[in-house]
Amino acid sequence: MVLRSSWKSRHKNSCGPAPRWIRPGLAALLCLCVTRLACGSEPVGETKNIIQKDAEFDVTYNDTVTSENQTIYAFNHTISRNKTEGVRVSVDVLSNKSESPILFVVRQKQAVLSFQVPLILRGLYQRKYPYYHVGRTLCQPPTRAALETQYFFVDVSTLSSQGTNYQLRVSRVESFTLQTNKKFSFTASPSQPQYFKYVFPDGVDTVIVKVNSDMNFPCSVMSIQDIQCPVYDLDNNVAFIGMYQTMTKKGAITVQRKDFPSNSFYVVVVVKTEDEACGGPLRFYPLRPDELIDAGNRSKVLDVMVSPAINLEAYVMGMLFCLGIFFSFYLLTLLYACLENTRLNKRREAFPNPADMSPAETGKTPASPYEYGSFADNGSTMSSEAITDSATSTDNNYGYMERSLESVARSRQESLSSVEEDDYDTLDDIHSDKNIVRTKKFLYVSDLARKDKRILSKKYQIYFWNIATIAVFYALPVIQLVITYQTVVNVTGNQDICYYNFLCAHPLGALSAFNNILSNLGYVMLGLLFLLIVLKRDIAHSRAMERRDVNALECGIPKHFGLFYAMGTALMMEGLLSACYHVCPNYTNFQFDTSFMYMIAGLCMLKLYQKRHPDINASAYTAYACLAAVIFFSVLGVVFGRGNTAFWIVFSVIHIVATLLLSTQLYYMGRWRLDAGILRRIVYVIYTDCIRQCSGPMYIDRMVLLVMGNIVNWSLAAYGLIQKPNDFASYLLAIAICNLLLYFAFYIIMKLRSGERIKCLALVCILFTAVVWGFALYFFFQGLSTWQKTPAESREHNRDCILLSFFDDHDIWHFLSSIAMFGSFLVLLTMDDDLDTVQRDKIYVF
Repeated sequence: MVLRSSWKSRHKNSCGPAPRWIRPGLAALLCLCVTRLACGSEPVGETKNIIQKDAEFDVTYNDTVTSENQTIYAFNHTISRNKTEGVRVSVDVLSNKSESPILFVVRQKQAVLSFQVPLILRGLYQRKYPYYHVGRTLCQPPTRAALETQYFFVDVSTLSSQGTNYQLRVSRVESFTLQTNKKFSFTASPSQPQYFKYVFPDGVDTVIVKVNSDMNFPCSVMSIQDIQCPVYDLDNNVAFIGMYQTMTKKGAITVQRKDFPSNSFYVVVVVKTEDEACGGPLRFYPLRPDELIDAGNRSKVLDVMVSPAINLEAYVMGMLFCLGIFFSFYLLTLLYACLENTRLNKRREAFPNPADMSPAETGKTPASPYEYGSFADNGSTMSSEAITDSATSTDNNYGYMERSLESVARSRQESLSSVEEDDYDTLDDIHSDKNIVRTKKFLYVSDLARKDKRILSKKYQIYFWNIATIAVFYALPVIQLVITYQTVVNVTGNQDICYYNFLCAHPLGALSAFNNILSNLGYVMLGLLFLLIVLKRDIAHSRAMERRDVNALECGIPKHFGLFYAMGTALMMEGLLSACYHVCPNYTNFQFDTSFMYMIAGLCMLKLYQKRHPDINASAYTAYACLAAVIFFSVLGVVFGRGNTAFWIVFSVIHIVATLLLSTQLYYMGRWRLDAGILRRIVYVIYTDCIRQCSGPMYIDRMVLLVMGNIVNWSLAAYGLIQKPNDFASYLLAIAICNLLLYFAFYIIMKLRSGERIKCLALVCILFTAVVWGFALYFFFQGLSTWQKTPAESREHNRDCILLSFFDDHDIWHFLSSIAMFGSFLVLLTMDDDLDTVQRDKIYVF
């Protein structure tokens, strides 16, 4: 049935007589304005045709519209309270040369949807993309009646005087409601977005919505929105409400029932007009500002599936599993301590007073020396390597400072606070002899353990107090920042801010990925356990010193626990800051996850060096200043290093120069000066040792280590300069780890070469740690996400949980790496236990 009506304007007397106090001219002007407002600014007497049609679903209507007529299509359909059917309006404009677009207005009972064809969507820099085929799904408000017939109308109009042909088709979407665990495929484009409804089934409080595609591009957006009208399903408004994320091949959002009072939500999928947000190429800039750009075919085939997420039982099992693993280390430590205590009690029964016996009396023989040259000449032999400070006076002999046990006991009873290294240095009065002793060809630990133990203990305790202070001042703003990040994510719904593994991100409260935070518990628990182990050793050593145990006073590697306390604190802080990073992992806060890794690597190298160089190890202030410089360069690299050749040149030069300076410091045991005469001394050494006579290096072992270290560091510097890796923080961490492993391997090799042995406990720790590190690195390189790419590209690496349906590969990396670091610390703590009964003048320095 077609109804046609012709309306003519009748506004001649609509203004009525004007009041007497209004002038005739003003009255005429007011009448004209009112007439234009009432008639839509149309000339008086112009005819406007309105055509209304009763239309049907799944029928294509081919019509023409001009400014002279307006067509209204009337539809009706029956909706059910228990079943929701989608209604989709599809429009094609057959002529693309019209001077004005066609306006389509869909009027529903509780909503209005309007759009124009061609649909103009904007990209970056105001690029305009016209679309002549538009498809929109109508919002379906809920109904309370069991059955209800609803009417809606589609109004078609234009301001173009030329006739424009179009096609209109309204159809039902049979699969509008998604089913749990059932995949549904569909096609979307920028002008034809799609959305579907999902209702939470009984007993399910959390679901994960997965959208996949075999196509990288075009870039698309998936959104979760509440059941309300209007639905924001265009590229320019999809981010207005709800949760959303960009995607290429994979997208996943975890949805909780508590966030949707209606127990249902819409899954909206929109294809973007450009691919730049997903890491794709950016189209050319238009020559004219108003030029329309043909977008081409941007249709994308996708599939969506909604699956139930884990329940409360999985959360409880995950937490119990995590706690159980690390509490088992506490139990193993307690068991070993009990066994060791039993063994010591039996030993005391066999040897009543072992503390009063010298190593010779107890029947223990010192470790046999290694001989790769003559040890008869162990004096102050000095080569022509004149780059070191020359001794101005050698009159004083640098022999042992013989102390009776009584004097040592008295000195131990003095207050540590009354002694400062700057006020009392046993080497200040014999400064010239430092050059003699520290440049000997073969050094023993006794040569580098001359300073008063009280001074050194206080010096190394500063490491712990400094890192504790750093931890407080660093952690508080970090925690505040990540809380802000999480709040912004929850409020805005922008899932592109944080780089989660969305296929295994289990929310808890306001946290989006609780499992990634929980898995960092191992660093904290094992760091605390290591501190307890060190404290036990510290107390045992203090008691041995108080009872004047000969082994504690004169044998073994000097016991200084300050660096161990700092290492344990750093491990705990690594766990805390890694958890903070995983609250919202992204490009700007990655340094939270790496800062204390640099600290741990640096402290481990310092501890290795301190073992046999206690008198000349770096102070806490110098060490932390150097680590602060490393973190500073890390921030610069993250911000400015990506593809910046100038930055990489400067960093590589600094890296190489720092390597050379450190090599010189280690080779000459600190007995050299960086001053105006350095070049003259270098030339003199080259002339005497390379030109006048060809002599090999005096310190062969040190030279081997430093040559290998320079090869490694120069190679890493060249790699960075050539490849310019995007992840500068990881590159810097790789430099630190490579140097630490090189020094550790050198230490072990030289220890065995010196005739020393590794006790069973230390050997077990070494083997166990090596195996765990291997597995940990395997899971680390799985790469479940990466902030080096766009969020959409990062999601291509996302994978499902692999342990207890709760933990992913990166969580297992957290478990294994915390165990491996704890094992590495135990190796450093126990690897020289075999020297506890060996006199220090028999322990070699290397």
